[in-house]
Amino acid sequence: MKNRRIRSSLGDKIFKFLIAIFMIVFVLVTLYPVVNTLVLSFNDGTDAVRGGIYLWPRKFTLKNYSTVLALENLSIGAYITVARTILGTLISLGLNALLAFVVSRKRFMFKSQLSLFWVITMYVNGGLVPTFILYRNLNLTNSFWVYVIPGLISAWNMLVIRTYMQGIPDSLEESAQLDGAGYFTIFTRIISPLCKPVYATIALFAAVYHWNSWFDAMLYNRMKTEYTTLQYELMKLLSSVMQQGGSADTAKFGSGQVTPVVIRASATIVTMAPIICLYPFLQRYFVAGLTIGGVKE
Repeated sequence: MKNRRIRSSLGDKIFKFLIAIFMIVFVLVTLYPVVNTLVLSFNDGTDAVRGGIYLWPRKFTLKNYSTVLALENLSIGAYITVARTILGTLISLGLNALLAFVVSRKRFMFKSQLSLFWVITMYVNGGLVPTFILYRNLNLTNSFWVYVIPGLISAWNMLVIRTYMQGIPDSLEESAQLDGAGYFTIFTRIISPLCKPVYATIALFAAVYHWNSWFDAMLYNRMKTEYTTLQYELMKLLSSVMQQGGSADTAKFGSGQVTPVVIRASATIVTMAPIICLYPFLQRYFVAGLTIGGVKE
C-alpha cells in the first residue's frame, strides 16, 4: 500500500512536470511572433533588411514609430476607431443585456421560439449584396453609424448573457417584487450587479470586434476618408508593403532609415497595443463569465 502511494505520488509529479514544460513551450511559441515584431519595430530599417533579428534590436531607433504616426489619415482612423469601439461596445452591451433580461424571465411568452429564431440568424444571413443595398437604403453608407447600428444586437452575446441570468436564483427577484420593485429596478439594482463577469466578457468581445474591424470601412466608407478606421489604414499600408516585397525601397517613406519591413512591424504594434492593454483589466472576469454563463444545469 505504501509503495503504491509512492508510485502514485511520483507519477503525479512527473505528469505535472511534463504539463509545466509543455505550457512553457506553448507560451514561448505563442509570444515569440509578438516579441519579434516588437523588436523589429525598434530596429533600424536598413539594418533589419539583413535579417538575423530575434529577441533584441541590433540598432535601436524610434524613427519607425515617428514615420508611422505621421502617415496620412492615421490620426483620423485612430479617432474613428476609438469612437466606434467605445460607443459600439457600451450601446451594444446595454441593449443585449436588456434583451437578455426580458428573454430570461420565466413569465415571458414565446421565449423558446424567439431563442430558436435568434440562433438561426447566427448561421443564415441575406448575403453581402442584399446587406449593402439595405444599408444604402437606410442611409447608413458613407456615415459613421454604419459601424455602430448594425452590430447593436448580437444573437451570440445576448444568448450568453441570458444563460448567465437564468443561473441567478429566482428568489432574489421574487423578494424584490414583494418589496414593490418593478422590472427595471430589478434589472438595474439586482440582476446587473450580479452579472459583472458576463458583462465584462461580452464587453471584451465587442471591443475586440470593433477595434479589429476594417472590412466595413472598405465596403461602406471607402470613398469617405473622414470615416476611415485604424485597421483599414493598416490594411492599406500592409498591402502596399507586400507589393514592394519587403525590399529596401524607402522612397515611399522618405527616409533611408525606414524600410517596409520595420514599417509593417511598427504599424502592427501601434494598432494592437491598446486592445492588448485592455485585457489585464477584464481578465479576472473573463474566465468566470464564460464558464458560469456557458453552463446551465
